[in-house]
Amino acid sequence: MRSFDFESMTAEACYRLMVSSIVPRPIAWVVSRSGAGVLNAAPYSFFNMMGSEPPILAIGALPGRIGHKDTVANVMETGEFVVNLVPDKMKEAMNATCIDAPPEIDELAHAGIETTRSTKVGPPRVRDSPVAFECRTLQLIETGPCQTLILGQVVMAHFAEAVLIVGDRPRVQTEAMNLIGRMHGADMYVRTTDLFSMPRPVWPASSAR
Repeated sequence: MRSFDFESMTAEACYRLMVSSIVPRPIAWVVSRSGAGVLNAAPYSFFNMMGSEPPILAIGALPGRIGHKDTVANVMETGEFVVNLVPDKMKEAMNATCIDAPPEIDELAHAGIETTRSTKVGPPRVRDSPVAFECRTLQLIETGPCQTLILGQVVMAHFAEAVLIVGDRPRVQTEAMNLIGRMHGADMYVRTTDLFSMPRPVWPASSAR
């Protein structure tokens, strides 16, 4: 096994090794709004769930061209955002919002993406996303120069009827979401269609090994 001293390596080298090995990564398609009312949409693959009581999402944003990325600047101003999950059918629309547009450009309008009004926060949600989480900022942590960890508390969640399992308890038919995730390199993605089951062991073990 070969070892790498990240403390003595360039940021670019560390980034390349990390994003090529920490895979697949879920995608947070974040919609935010500036204090002046300009909408922004951008996908982030440094993203995951970090708690359920209260429900917390975490998003890692790297520096923008100059200073913070628009998403971070908007969240700093308004304290609100919406995380939309990305199904395979919306991959081109999501990719269109990756464009490095100036802050005054509404990526949703640029990409022709339809939205619908949120319930508790100002920014809208992507209409055709199977799942959307309305969030209020819990904490912003500067982990480096204009590198920000956004912790958001989910205050409202929206699920398409097609991905829910009918019954008394709300459950999700995960495969029905048909989500995509990020892989290595600048443009590699994965579909979440290759599944397998492996039951979690229970202590004490039923048989000695």
